[in-house]
Amino acid sequence: MIHTYNYASVSEALQELKELGFSVDFNINNKEFETNPHDFEIVHVYRYEGDSSPDDEATVYGIRSKSRASRKGVFVSGYAANSESASARFLIGLSMKSRKSL
Repeated sequence: MIHTYNYASVSEALQELKELGFSVDFNINNKEFETNPHDFEIVHVYRYEGDSSPDDEATVYGIRSKSRASRKGVFVSGYAANSESASARFLIGLSMKSRKSL
């Protein structure tokens, strides 16, 4: 089971993940996923819901490599990830794991 957390801002979620060692920006460094998406798993999910518009919504994912536990990073998807966007296709390829296993 994945635990979902709500924060006042995306930056709060990113800061907490950074403190937990999630240092890679997978939005920029996503070539690894294209070649081997099954080596990665989602271990944290943080949701940010904007006050004024659904377009302000975002989800921050804490992702780690299964084969290299020290390879941890974040992926931020906006509201459009609920559709057939590149972000949605990317996330479908990842497995989800409970936060307890960290």
